[in-house]
Amino acid sequence: MQENYQALAIEQHVQTVWEASGVFNVSESSTQEKYYCLSMFPYPSGKLHMGHVRNYTIGDVISRYQRMLGKNVLQPMGWDAFGLPAENAAMQHGVHPADWTYENIDYMRDQLKRLGFGYDWNRELATCDPDYYKWEQWFFLKLLEKGLVYKKTAPVNWCPHDMTVLANEQVIDGCCWRCDTKVERKEIAQWFLKITAYADELLASLETLDGWPEQVKTMQANWIGRSEGVEMDFPVPGMDQPLKIYTTRPDTLMGVTYLAVAAEHPLALKAAISNADISAFIDECKMMETSEAAMETMEKRGIDSGIKAMHPISGEQVPVWIANFVLMGYGTGAVMAVPAHDQRDYEFAEKYGIAIKQVIFAKDGENDDCSQQAFTVKGILRNSGEFDGLTSEEAFVAISEALEKDHKGVRKVNFRLRDWGVSRQRYWGAPIPVIYCDDCGTVPVPEQDLPVTLPRDVILDGSQSPLVAHPSFSKATCPSCGKDAHRETDTFDTFMESSWYFARFTSSKAGTMLDDSAKYWLPVDHYIGGIEHAILHLLYARFYTKLLRDEGLLVCDEPFKKLLTQGMVLKDGSKMSKSKGNTVDPQGLIDQYGADTVRLFIMFAAPPEQSLEWSDSGVEGAFRFLKRLWKLAYLHIVAGGSTQALDKSSLTEAQQTVRRQVHQTIQKVSHDIGVRTIFNTAIAANMELVNTLSKFADDSGNGKAIRQEALEAIVLMLAPIVPHICHQLWLDLGHRQAVVSVAWPEVDMTALEQDSIELVIQVNGKLRSKMSAPSTATSDEVQAMALNDEHVLRFIEGKSIRKVIFVPKKLVNIVV
Repeated sequence: MQENYQALAIEQHVQTVWEASGVFNVSESSTQEKYYCLSMFPYPSGKLHMGHVRNYTIGDVISRYQRMLGKNVLQPMGWDAFGLPAENAAMQHGVHPADWTYENIDYMRDQLKRLGFGYDWNRELATCDPDYYKWEQWFFLKLLEKGLVYKKTAPVNWCPHDMTVLANEQVIDGCCWRCDTKVERKEIAQWFLKITAYADELLASLETLDGWPEQVKTMQANWIGRSEGVEMDFPVPGMDQPLKIYTTRPDTLMGVTYLAVAAEHPLALKAAISNADISAFIDECKMMETSEAAMETMEKRGIDSGIKAMHPISGEQVPVWIANFVLMGYGTGAVMAVPAHDQRDYEFAEKYGIAIKQVIFAKDGENDDCSQQAFTVKGILRNSGEFDGLTSEEAFVAISEALEKDHKGVRKVNFRLRDWGVSRQRYWGAPIPVIYCDDCGTVPVPEQDLPVTLPRDVILDGSQSPLVAHPSFSKATCPSCGKDAHRETDTFDTFMESSWYFARFTSSKAGTMLDDSAKYWLPVDHYIGGIEHAILHLLYARFYTKLLRDEGLLVCDEPFKKLLTQGMVLKDGSKMSKSKGNTVDPQGLIDQYGADTVRLFIMFAAPPEQSLEWSDSGVEGAFRFLKRLWKLAYLHIVAGGSTQALDKSSLTEAQQTVRRQVHQTIQKVSHDIGVRTIFNTAIAANMELVNTLSKFADDSGNGKAIRQEALEAIVLMLAPIVPHICHQLWLDLGHRQAVVSVAWPEVDMTALEQDSIELVIQVNGKLRSKMSAPSTATSDEVQAMALNDEHVLRFIEGKSIRKVIFVPKKLVNIVV
């Protein structure tokens, strides 16, 4: 064994051993419990950043720990490889997106291997590979057959810089999540997946996700947004169809003083025909961004359409306004406005001089004045005709029944969730497998013609979609009639690829979308990734799992049993980013200290769910600890190691104390990693044990045997965290089997037993002494010892003892 810790040489050798043995390559086993651990796969942007390192180290530690428990552990890795950054890089550097992507994959794969992550590289996949997205196209066509896919023209969020559609979730503060360009609204034909068909199940099955953070489940529940209300008709004289609205507050119906419709609503478009001001207002609305955050903060503006609707109960005329805060894509594109009881409606009415009619009044004398702001809580109805005196809850039922009786309304459950628009107007994505024929309409690409692949000879200049501009890509023959037709030029939203990759890992070489391996491995037992994916990716992955289940490809209802959302890596108090100039290159640290030091620091600096503050001194401290552990093992081994078996019957008190700490540490670390999924305290416990061992100078036979047992326990407990050094130390301690395949250490419960226990003695709650008592002593014996303690006697002498409180194994409190 070398005297000095040579991190880089050890790591290079150990990684070669792992690769040659294929130790992390797994298949299904009928004799082992399976464990599928997965960290969210990366976009191949060029280099790993510290957020990646943290994410993947956490996953690797969990995987290695579960492997040591004897489980059949799958931990794969792949690449979320489609997306706009590759197109932008192509324009900036004159390199094809595929070449840029695969070069980055090669570099980042090497970085992951340098960090010692135990992946089954045989299952590696890249979503830009036609062998991957072929099955995505195939499944899309299956959903089209089932009616779960449709195409419609809809107002969308449009990024003029990236020239593509954005989901509402991809618009942050009115700007594109990727390039920060101001988003516009545009009418465009889009393909949609009918996620709303699964809204009820997506909401209900959140209750089964016991291993998910409550915060994430709440965010998803709020996004799905189930509500109970009434859909009702406001007839419009001269029009065939009434104006339909949905409300969760039918108790306020008698306070409606105007209706508001979206700028794209047919009624608004009709009004614009003969009114230039309305037409101009509608054009302005087309430039407006439609994300929820923007809708909350923007100035609420509108224009009177000049059209009147009829109140469904009173028959009174109600003016119809066109307003920028109503979206055609949400509900019916029309809302009833009750200014007295909704703050947005109140501000709009004040701005445009519309009447405010209060119909809800406080039950318990609280301030219900509507002269300055809306009164939004539920209460007692007045000014509501036959419904006066009812509570809001009673009026909900009574007004609903009245509307249903007259066939003017119906009780209904609505969801905030909207169908998932999956069309994107870009090149570097999976082509949507549809052909358009003038005679046959929309025709699916035949299965034998899949995958529809991307042409390589495209021009990426930012002027338009490269697939639209391509001379031959859009030209096709109709599969039904054989006539000339044209191919869909949109590509899939990249969230399509990431919504099922975890399943494809289980069947990565299959000649079908998924094979029976998926039913063995899924669901994922532990999924690790950032909280920023709480809604988009995680919701879509849950939706896709239910679709795959209903196609008979899976048997599970949910994709991920347990979810860990790791915190960010900060430096100087803010998130690491190139723009702030506060990034730290993992590669430089690996070259300087070795991968184990980086892994140890990342796992020790903070609990996984919390943000981690970068510290150069912390990295150096982690390196010093590994050198200290190496030195401790070296001194033990060069001194001959342990030559005799441990004789538990002849241990001295000092030997028992050290051995007790060894097994207390195993007990604690097993609980911290296995139950709490907390690693920093597990590392700290091992550091304390190393400190104890450093001071343990017993060179007797039993002393050396205890030192050997302790070093082996430390190596096994740290093996998931710092696997390279532990591999070498395990061999140097005299073992032939690689530590990666050794079982997790077991607690010797007899070692935890104590002949005596330390107790605190208090007088009137104040610490006065400490004493050692036999662990078998009775309560009376312990109290007698405490009362006769020399340090205690001077505090109780001459005083009457009212009572003695004994807390077993902790303290004695004498009350005088």
